[in-house]
Amino acid sequence: MRRTATSVTFYAMLFAICPQAQAQQSASKIPVVGVFLPDTALAYASYVEALLQGLHDLSYVAGRNIHIEYRYADGKRDQFPELAAELVRLKPDAILVVGGTLAAAKQATRTIPIVAATAGDLVGSGYVASLAKPGGNITGSTNIDADLSGKRLELLKEAFPKLSRVVFLTHAGNEGDQHELKETRAAAQSLRMQIQSLEVKDRSEFPSTFSAMVKERAEAVIVTNNSFNFGHRQLVFELAAKSRLPSMCGRDAFVEHGCLIS
Repeated sequence: MRRTATSVTFYAMLFAICPQAQAQQSASKIPVVGVFLPDTALAYASYVEALLQGLHDLSYVAGRNIHIEYRYADGKRDQFPELAAELVRLKPDAILVVGGTLAAAKQATRTIPIVAATAGDLVGSGYVASLAKPGGNITGSTNIDADLSGKRLELLKEAFPKLSRVVFLTHAGNEGDQHELKETRAAAQSLRMQIQSLEVKDRSEFPSTFSAMVKERAEAVIVTNNSFNFGHRQLVFELAAKSRLPSMCGRDAFVEHGCLIS
């Protein structure tokens, strides 16, 4: 229900910033929306389903009075720029992005409205001028996970009182992760905990990264809330369980796939 409500919210906002959509329909030209996702169709299947349901609730039916162009990057960041450029060449009325695809979409167009379904600190990362008045062509939802970093460590400490060594699992190059890491390390000082950051660049590195955690005697792992980790959530939590590492996450969807606490 929450995902469907989120989809309704974003597409109400999407068409609010595309006033030409209704006019195009009356002129027998249906609006075109680009959906740019960082991982596989399977990874985002439930969210696309909620998106379509949200559109339906707004009287938009794909193939009838709205056309949707999907682009999936399959977790390959080097493909983001080309996929973004492909969508822009189609001249859609708006582009819906998730997490890491926002930067590529911004680079590809400064005129087509971009709606971020989930993203990090939009203001801190320089994507918008402010939450009240974004300016430019970008709007959407911002996840500022750093604010909850201390609480996550507190919950881990309550669950495991002897906990002292925690791994912070991050995706290489993710700015939001770095903000959260800074806050996590600050909170760790008062809790007398050690935080070790381990970066993963692509899916193939997850097994060796978890092996390193075990070798270095990590006692728990914090899995950051980014689109890369989300796309590989099943593998991540299979490895966490195999390594007997309690996991802390930033969203309930991770718990549905095996994370211990969110």
